[in-house]
Formats: sequence, C-alpha cells, structure tokens
Amino acid sequence: MTTRTAEATKWQLQEAKQRFSEVVRKAQDEGPQIVTRHGKDVAVILDMEEYRQLKGKQPDFKEFLLSGPDLSELDLTRDKSTAMREIDFEGIE
Repeated sequence: MTTRTAEATKWQLQEAKQRFSEVVRKAQDEGPQIVTRHGKDVAVILDMEEYRQLKGKQPDFKEFLLSGPDLSELDLTRDKSTAMREIDFEGIE
C-alpha cells in the first residue's frame, strides 16, 4: 500500500520492490520516496542530484592530507644528550 504524506510518498517494502522503477521515477519527478517495513521508515529513495547536495563535496584523500596543518614549523628535533633525567619519586605511593 502506497501512502502520501506532506513531504514524501511512503511505500511498503514489498510494493517498493515490485514497483522499483516507478519508485525511482517518482523520486526524480516528485521528491524523496520513503520505504517502510512493518510500519517503520527504513529507507529513502532520492534523486541523485538531491543526494549530492545533501552529501556535499567530499575531498579526496590527497586533498584531505594537504588540508591539514603546516607541520614544517614544528620542532621535531630530539635531545641527543645521553645524560639521565632525574625523576623525583617523593610522595609517590
């Protein structure tokens, strides 16, 4: 059974499977199509352009790495002295 709400058409899972082409066409022409199972909303069929707008642009891995902080200004040198550090164990139980 298909029902129409203010924001989208709802399809029972079995009917959505049987009429999948129609569900996809309605998503393109009319907007989101909600699929229900046992009366609960479980999935939404969206037009691809609407999905892309919701998802937003995702950087690829290279862009992600290059967008990080500039590490060239960090001082990563290590103290090379062999002297032992003194540790105060007073008050440690």
